[in-house]
Amino acid sequence: MQDDRKIRSVAIVGGGTAGWMAASAMAKAFAAPGGSAGPTITVIESETIGTVGVGEATIPPIRQFNSMIGLDEADFMAATGATVKLGIAFHDWSAPGSRYFHGFGDFGPEVRGQAYRQHLFRLHAEGRIDSLEAWSLPSVMAAKGRFAPPSDDPRSVLSAYSYAYHFDAGLFARRLRALAEAAGTVRLEGRIVDVTVDADRVQAVVLEDGRRVESDLFIDCSGFRGLLIEGALKAGYEDWTRWLPCDRAVALPCPATRAPVPYTAATALSAGWRWRIPLQHRVGNGYVYSSAFIDDQAALDELLQGLEAAPVAEPNRLRFVTGRRRMAWKGNVVAVGLASGFLEPLESTSINLIQTGIGRLLELFPDRDFDPALLTEYNRRTAQEFERVRDFIIAHYHLAGRSEGELWRHCRDNAPPDTLAAKLELFRARGEVSLLEDESFREDSWAAVLTGLGVWPRRVSPLVQRLDLDQVQAQAGRLADLIGRAAASLPDHAAYLDARRRSAMGAAA
Repeated sequence: MQDDRKIRSVAIVGGGTAGWMAASAMAKAFAAPGGSAGPTITVIESETIGTVGVGEATIPPIRQFNSMIGLDEADFMAATGATVKLGIAFHDWSAPGSRYFHGFGDFGPEVRGQAYRQHLFRLHAEGRIDSLEAWSLPSVMAAKGRFAPPSDDPRSVLSAYSYAYHFDAGLFARRLRALAEAAGTVRLEGRIVDVTVDADRVQAVVLEDGRRVESDLFIDCSGFRGLLIEGALKAGYEDWTRWLPCDRAVALPCPATRAPVPYTAATALSAGWRWRIPLQHRVGNGYVYSSAFIDDQAALDELLQGLEAAPVAEPNRLRFVTGRRRMAWKGNVVAVGLASGFLEPLESTSINLIQTGIGRLLELFPDRDFDPALLTEYNRRTAQEFERVRDFIIAHYHLAGRSEGELWRHCRDNAPPDTLAAKLELFRARGEVSLLEDESFREDSWAAVLTGLGVWPRRVSPLVQRLDLDQVQAQAGRLADLIGRAAASLPDHAAYLDARRRSAMGAAA
């Protein structure tokens, strides 16, 4: 019978955010009432092995993940010190003092069958506007420090945006662990000292105390080292340093000196960029940089100069190589999280790549025959998703107009991948964004970043050119005024967080 070939056991190697996201999602997926018993799920982790734990910013799909595993928003925000994220403010990327905002929303409704950004591109070409941000509701909300969840009424201007979170990744993993264990996941404490492999499949892992853990399917969440996918199965790694030369980061938390803002800040520095992530209980800070253009001590000194308060922990230093595994799924091992590859946190995609990797695995979940067609499709889609995010991040560096620092000249002069070059040329020609399969960011995200870095289309659609320019400008003015008044009507971000805390306390009482 086909049931005889089903996966009976899943072992997740490594805890942290990736491991416990995988465990909680799988426990939920296999808990469907009325179905046959799912596989046993075991997480193997060691308290003596630290996690990276600096990924504290996300993009909007995290809300769908939390909903899918049954994590209440108020409970989640209280448990993880979470704040709202409406987008990212980029400082000094074009020149000292410059700023643009990538908000999680569109730039207005379609008019005459054309995306509203096309009408704004025309106004810019005619010298009538210099930015798209007045037509981006999340950008205006962020500037005013306001927030409320989007309206369910599609006719309302307050429906035209989304949001994500900033949170403490360690606390998030702890909350996910509680959910997973409550659903039957077993946690084993121990360090893996050996891996048994036969015919390109992992048979078992051996712990320091001699315990041997066998499983049908292994999920490698062991971080950069890729204990199973690389250490045991030699999947290979595709290095993208030539396009993204930053290879180190240093992170330092500090106390907050002001109320948390509903956005991440990414500030360009001499050899990379600094993040500022506001949580309810602290501020996360870090510097992503290239060791080819600055040494570790100088990078730490530059980060310290920008802190708003004295750090409350020792520097957490990370070394990495930007790229991806050539195969994220090989044999009976699927790599998730940092074990599958690394893209620097400029657009906060690390946790989303964990989420989509888990989702693909559940969609293509195998039996013990591990049909090669499933592996091929998983690896194809994973590679494409990594490459699409890679191109989006490269665009930030390649188009930055900074003249201060050798890193920036290197990135500007280095030819981008062909996929990105074609996308940029189409946008310059007509303001269109060619979305490829497995894109994580939609057209308005690309438009926000490209125009924020000074890249505008040379021409706009003839269908847009036919409309009376003064009428287009008047209508745009009315829409910008409507967006401004709608944003001003929303609660203060701090007041929203306080309401969420009260809601969580009431539910727990």
